[in-house]
Amino acid sequence: MPRPTVAALIDTANAEALRRILAGDPWLIDVVAARDVLPRLGERRILHAGPPIEWARMCGPMRGAVAGIAVFEGWARDLAEAEHLAETGAFAFEPNHHHDCVGPMTGMTTPSQMLLVVENRAFGNRAYCAINEGLGKVMRFGGNDAEVLDRIRWLTAEFGPALGAALRQLGGIALKPLIARGLTMGDEMHQRNVGCSSLLLRQLAPAMARTSPGGEALARALAFIAGNDQFHLNVAMAMGKAIMDPVRGIEGSTVVTAMCRNGTDFGIHVSATGDRWFTAPVEMPQGLYFPGFSAADANPDMGDSAIVETVGLGGFAMAAAPAVIGFVGAGNASDALAITRLMREITLAENPEWAIPALDQQGVPTAIDIRLVVETGIAPTINTGIAHRKPGVGQVGAGVVKAPLGCFTAALEAVAETMGVA
Repeated sequence: MPRPTVAALIDTANAEALRRILAGDPWLIDVVAARDVLPRLGERRILHAGPPIEWARMCGPMRGAVAGIAVFEGWARDLAEAEHLAETGAFAFEPNHHHDCVGPMTGMTTPSQMLLVVENRAFGNRAYCAINEGLGKVMRFGGNDAEVLDRIRWLTAEFGPALGAALRQLGGIALKPLIARGLTMGDEMHQRNVGCSSLLLRQLAPAMARTSPGGEALARALAFIAGNDQFHLNVAMAMGKAIMDPVRGIEGSTVVTAMCRNGTDFGIHVSATGDRWFTAPVEMPQGLYFPGFSAADANPDMGDSAIVETVGLGGFAMAAAPAVIGFVGAGNASDALAITRLMREITLAENPEWAIPALDQQGVPTAIDIRLVVETGIAPTINTGIAHRKPGVGQVGAGVVKAPLGCFTAALEAVAETMGVA
């Protein structure tokens, strides 16, 4: 019997990767302290968005967030001391992805923070993400003043435990049907989460009322969710991580299992090569800026949030959210359909459970294949926020960014080597 060709082996591996993606059953089940679920975190270890990076190469907003989180944790008395400690090697830095985590923009994860827990019940794995801080000046965009730190303290001491109690009382919230409804409400789950944030609030409010210790605390919690259109983003990110982690390590598979950026480098993981990083210089987002800001103020792209594009959401589901295309400055509403169709050219299939009404119920493009990216020259489109290049300023706009093709070329060469065809 003739041996299967390399192409046939890859097709078989990718069929299994796609099966695992589509079989995923993610549930939001709890909120817990990072130190209780990340055994390798330890003290003075700071997890960040994107591939590995050291202090000397960190961008301005990443440095600002590191200083802020060090003060929050009590490792430094003020921002100046925190920066000095970082410069002298007092903190260890590792990617969130090395610890089953993801984080938006700067992506800070440290022991005291409260993390959302998403369980993929089809495979038994869990993924984690910090709670979305809300809008305005926030640590994920490099903010680090007293207002930012006080909000994180409140999320840690009051809101996080209350949310966790409500989720346990509910027995968790199934996320696949929530996403399906959100797509019909104009969300793409990256830059627009209005529908899904509202749907979460509807499910959470009764349980929070039953488990809340008092009226004022309940009012603060519900007002926070209701006033944060991006509340669901961090849930979607943990969901994406929980879906994609079981896809790692399939011999011969050319499916992308993670995309992320740290403001300096863009990195991807590919199924066949497991935890090996393939990186290239990150690109500048193209978009719209808040009044008083321009492209001259912008930092290159950052964040683990591109994990949602790996499961077919965000830029890949732009056709579901024509309103967002104007917000990110990517063209007219009709262009949203073209972007989703273009992303279909670099994916293996469509997800029938996540249908887009404007495309006659076509499923979102799912499972990025590095072979198709290299063959077509079509780079994945990612929706993103834009941070100021200086620490402490925060968000200055929103836009879209392309993944650098160099990551995919290098990854394809590495997969070929593993199969003996380099």
